[in-house]
Amino acid sequence: MSTFQSIKQGLTEAVAHAKGNQAGVNEYQPYEVDVAGLRKRLGLTQEQFAARFGFSVATLRHWERGDRTPHGPALVLLNLIDREPKAVMRALAA
Repeated sequence: MSTFQSIKQGLTEAVAHAKGNQAGVNEYQPYEVDVAGLRKRLGLTQEQFAARFGFSVATLRHWERGDRTPHGPALVLLNLIDREPKAVMRALAA
């Protein structure tokens, strides 16, 4: 595939995505995570959980109180931690 064809294909997919027509594009939809439950299941304090996974303690507290909800990359990371906590810990320890 030429550079032009690759750019054209990318632009075509981007336009289709923007219009809601995602033919051939799988969009990941992260699920809501009970952050306090997840943290407790892992046996970590708020400080330990925040430090281990790169969140601020203040943000973690807001999520646990329900003042805010995680979204975007933070929600994706929480989904990964929820599903495969040991794998995430290994990846972050490297």
